[in-house]
Amino acid sequence: MDLPSKILQEAVEQLATLPGVGKRSALRYALHLMKEDEQKVRDMSEAILHLKTELHHCRYCHNVSDTEVCPICSSEKRQKGIVCVVENVQDVMAIENTQQYRGLYHVLGGVISPIDGIGVHDLEIASLLRRIETGDPAPVEEVVLALPTTMEGDTTNFYLNRQLQPLGVRVTTLARGVAVGDSLEYTDEITLGRSILHRIPFEG
Repeated sequence: MDLPSKILQEAVEQLATLPGVGKRSALRYALHLMKEDEQKVRDMSEAILHLKTELHHCRYCHNVSDTEVCPICSSEKRQKGIVCVVENVQDVMAIENTQQYRGLYHVLGGVISPIDGIGVHDLEIASLLRRIETGDPAPVEEVVLALPTTMEGDTTNFYLNRQLQPLGVRVTTLARGVAVGDSLEYTDEITLGRSILHRIPFEG
């Protein structure tokens, strides 16, 4: 896409690197930003920069947080003996929106996928096992496997179950109200909430 301005071209190219944003959408966003008040654009730029420089991952669960330990892990109102293992931060948000789960989380940062070059050591699996072995920040009694119902998700579930069995914790999984192949992020809140409430023992 040839544009009459090098500055506009650079802005479009940067915006087009965002997921789901093509060159046409990027151009529309860039032209919109040109019309905005300068301070508003500066505020937006600062907010985006803060995402990179000031946003943390919780030292325990790897959820995003403004502090070293996220509000969920530090809350005294949570059931700290239950840890729900999810693929990503969006899944934490999806489960929290159901208001049916009061335990803690552990964000793996993906699922095992050899075809994509993602192996065990690319995920936060070692920190999960260490968390259970040490009881830090709290002793764990149950691990809920809430990964996608895909081949990669099931592969990760089987691997985790094998690693968790010797540690003496109860391993459960979501009830199959979540359709096979679905991501938690796109599952409606009622279905996801019921799946959490009626979780079942994981059968490897």
